Amino acid sequence: MKIGIDSYCYHRFFGEVYPGQRPPERPYTMDTFLDRAKELECDGVSLESCFFPEFGDDYLAQLKAKLDDYGFDRVYAWGHPDGLEAGGNLAAKEEMIAHIAHAKAIAAPVMRVVGSSLMFRNEPHEPQLKILAQWFKEAVEVAEKADIKLAVENHIDYNSDEIKWLIDEIGSAHFGINLDTANFLRVLDDPVEATAKLAPHIYATHVKDLLPVKGRSVKEWCYFACVAAGDGLIQIREIADILRQNNYQGFLAFETDMPHPAWENNEEGMVEKSIQYLKDTCGAH
Repeated sequence: MKIGIDSYCYHRFFGEVYPGQRPPERPYTMDTFLDRAKELECDGVSLESCFFPEFGDDYLAQLKAKLDDYGFDRVYAWGHPDGLEAGGNLAAKEEMIAHIAHAKAIAAPVMRVVGSSLMFRNEPHEPQLKILAQWFKEAVEVAEKADIKLAVENHIDYNSDEIKWLIDEIGSAHFGINLDTANFLRVLDDPVEATAKLAPHIYATHVKDLLPVKGRSVKEWCYFACVAAGDGLIQIREIADILRQNNYQGFLAFETDMPHPAWENNEEGMVEKSIQYLKDTCGAH
């Protein structure tokens, strides 16, 4: 199994500083991130488009050249933070479709997309999913022509049955899931069972691990905070085994968002420990 990293691990370094976090002493650029991923001997990178400095042809060509030089598998990730806003943002749909060309420009075979987020999870899901299915069908028509697979992330919004419905409703080999190992738990769905259910449709991953934070309400999503891979509740090895058994063609991309207090302002330590854990337990290194 190939091992990689999502650039959102360094969101603080890219300028997205959560409340209570310190601004970094040394901000990251895309080049900084790619150099760091190379130092970590990663096989692949998932690149959050929200951290791209621009989308001009010259820049994307330079980025592709560096990705090629480093030998990285790659996923182009669109949709942070709220994606299509559960079918409430028509402009975001047009933006998503436009970004397919950017994914093509850097030769990413998979583009992560986001339908919703925790901001809309308590609103009725059925009307959301019906709108999203139609919008994703429109996007898939473009993606098929570009030979790019769209992978919707379970984004602290829908459970595995709802994601499965969405995939079945769209009915295209160019539409599947970007499996986030932790976000199903955050909606009280079993991550291992969800992986088995969706395994044939998994085109990309975010490998997170979680632990509860004392004092948080169980109704708050950040009650389940991120820790280093292998230190939390997520059965990562079992999930990787299911992916391997189903001939998963992508890489395991470590990702983190809201850090557990034990890892506050220590992304580098969490990343290093997590990448090593994934290599030791799941990878071919």
